[in-house]
Amino acid sequence: MRALFLGLGLLFTALGILGAVLPVLPATPFMLLAAASFARASPRFYNWLLNTRSFGPLIREWRRYRSIPYRTKLWAIALMSTTLAVSTIFFVPDPLLQALLALLGVLLALWMYSIPSRGRTSTN
Repeated sequence: MRALFLGLGLLFTALGILGAVLPVLPATPFMLLAAASFARASPRFYNWLLNTRSFGPLIREWRRYRSIPYRTKLWAIALMSTTLAVSTIFFVPDPLLQALLALLGVLLALWMYSIPSRGRTSTN
């Protein structure tokens, strides 16, 4: 089982790193899955992930409060919406598929917005 979780952790880490550079792929969920997998398989990799500058704070936030920072959530929704809109408009010729992708984007944005967040102030 430990080898399985280690393999999953490595896979999710790779997908998370790709998600950090590719705007269509979300990084945060994959890094949270990587952390959960490494927690069961390798304290060394788990601690490494927790101490990375890019993903460590998000993982610690999720671990401690089961939330993601409000600004991160809004940024993720904006990037996802923009890339999905551009992809749908310029690369999907079928109107039915465009409508389905738009619906998927709205559902994903609503789901992401429903995730608890901390750090929301009146100035955000």
